[in-house]
Amino acid sequence: MIIDIHTHIFPPEVRDKREDFFYGEAAFKLLYSVSGSKLSGVEDLIRNMDNEGVDKSVVFGFPWHNEDYFKRNNDYIIEAVERYKGRLIGFTTFFPLAKGAVKELERCLRSGLSGIGELAFYTSTISEDTIKAFRPIAEIAKNRDVPILLHTNESVGHYYPGKIPMTLKEIYDFLSHFPDNKIILAHWGGGILFYYLMKKQVKGVLKNTWIDTAASPYLYDKEVYSIAVKILGPDRLLFGSDFPLLKPSRYFKEMKEAGLSKEVIRKICGENATLLFTELH
Repeated sequence: MIIDIHTHIFPPEVRDKREDFFYGEAAFKLLYSVSGSKLSGVEDLIRNMDNEGVDKSVVFGFPWHNEDYFKRNNDYIIEAVERYKGRLIGFTTFFPLAKGAVKELERCLRSGLSGIGELAFYTSTISEDTIKAFRPIAEIAKNRDVPILLHTNESVGHYYPGKIPMTLKEIYDFLSHFPDNKIILAHWGGGILFYYLMKKQVKGVLKNTWIDTAASPYLYDKEVYSIAVKILGPDRLLFGSDFPLLKPSRYFKEMKEAGLSKEVIRKICGENATLLFTELH
């Protein structure tokens, strides 16, 4: 079974008139005012899954600040999951510090969604105050045993829309404050997995952390797969396409070219996610 851990979909009103949602949403404008940026709906996702041989996808919207916007997007996710039972796993998304975020999280989990994310701090840093304010969300996630998918990015290299001045220390501090939460770090965790080689502390901090591959063909050479498996092992790596950014086949091709065994590819592309989500057992 192939499971894509990282896909985005938006309701029709956002796809049809995205510019109406730019005001007060600096991060959304930053990412989606760029020429060629794609906004897709659930039908597009299902069609892509069928074409690419993906059995299930984790699906979410955008971390809106505006309460009305994130409720609309989350409602669309709830409806999509109900419509395509067995194909989609829904996550609730909002800006973590937005007014009404905790109430929205509780509503969406009651409605059957299975996780939180992709959460992102595109316009702010992950400071001590941020971590303190995030605690109620982390506590609910821990009590309900649902994962949190967090946007991360590397702090060096080329710029792209959505890349923020996030440091490895910020990512590490976030993880160290919530060691009992199941946390998925998007985009190879900004490179933090390479510090798993350190002899002290880091292994303990990352004990409940998974790493996804979203946007990998744009960020790293294909050798990142074999190196990550050697450092972290294959059990906590998760295939994510960042649909509609890239087609899954790009990732599958790079995994094979990196020399991964069929067994390891099966783990990354589905078996690990199956174990992560208890409802899939």
